[in-house]
Amino acid sequence: MPLRIGIDLGGTKIEVVLLDDAGREQLRTRIATPREDYEGTIAAVVQLVEQARKLAGRTCSVGIGIPGAVSSETGLVKNANSTWIIGRALDRDLERALGQPVRVANDANCFALSEAIDGAAAGCQSVFGVILGTGVGGGLVFEGRVLVGVNGLGGEWGHNPLPCPLDDERPGPRCYCGRCGCIETWLSGPALAREAAADPDLRGLSALARARDGDARGVVELAGCGHPAAVRVLDRYLDRLARSLASVINIVDPHAIVLGGGLSNIDLIYEELPRRWGRYVFSDTVRTQLLRNRHGDSSGVLGAARLWDLPQAAVCDGVPAVSDIQAPGASNSASGQRGRTVKPSGTCAT
Repeated sequence: MPLRIGIDLGGTKIEVVLLDDAGREQLRTRIATPREDYEGTIAAVVQLVEQARKLAGRTCSVGIGIPGAVSSETGLVKNANSTWIIGRALDRDLERALGQPVRVANDANCFALSEAIDGAAAGCQSVFGVILGTGVGGGLVFEGRVLVGVNGLGGEWGHNPLPCPLDDERPGPRCYCGRCGCIETWLSGPALAREAAADPDLRGLSALARARDGDARGVVELAGCGHPAAVRVLDRYLDRLARSLASVINIVDPHAIVLGGGLSNIDLIYEELPRRWGRYVFSDTVRTQLLRNRHGDSSGVLGAARLWDLPQAAVCDGVPAVSDIQAPGASNSASGQRGRTVKPSGTCAT
């Protein structure tokens, strides 16, 4: 088996990993994404792949996770929050630049697969992987297989409307997709930063200077220090996240939800969401586990490296609905039974 290179092409950063024959990491590094610059993005990916190739000293496969999908109808990127790659033949352009074949897949699918195979949700029969970063994405793995879907939309919860919207949440912010009030416009990093920057009690604070550029770290830090306005902003974020993930549980009823992306590093999420989502879940008991990723907030880069372990059909939309890679130890325990959250019995290896 050749060495494998994985690329996670995000809206804020581009990360590369090099895996050896045994799947061990030999290199992992990241650089800033050249936003709004398609040619610059191509050049940045090439730079990282060349760095990994040089270290490997031999042929490597290349898999790339993107915040969107490649359409089976046109071969062009669609549904990407990194809007400068929409309508581009990203895979073909990279193949020309690199001089070798590449595989491109949705980043949330790569993330979910990575965490289901040997990550936080290893051993779980059904896993919903969530990206909370520059955008909001999702991927669904069932019995070790990615559910891509006939339209290539499997797991794409970020462009559904925010569930149970309050009066001041209607119609909601306009999304790049053309609609208003998408989950992504409320739960992404830039969305949290926008809410903080608009709060009159937080304006002008030096800790929030980066919020105008979509950086949410300042409000999270202030909330951690007990600043009342920051705590209020973060509390509303957590409630929106609970509502949104409860809708996923109502439809998919996964054994585990694993969080990735920069906002997955907010510790309070793992304490608060299991306490909050029960009021929105249509069950007396919520058995779904909320898990912190095992492989880092950009675990999807490992899934991207494994894309050449999948049949080609699993990478694009429209054909067929599942991938063909099997995670170990998937169990068949009963699904969950509105109310308290309990740990599933014998469902997931932790």
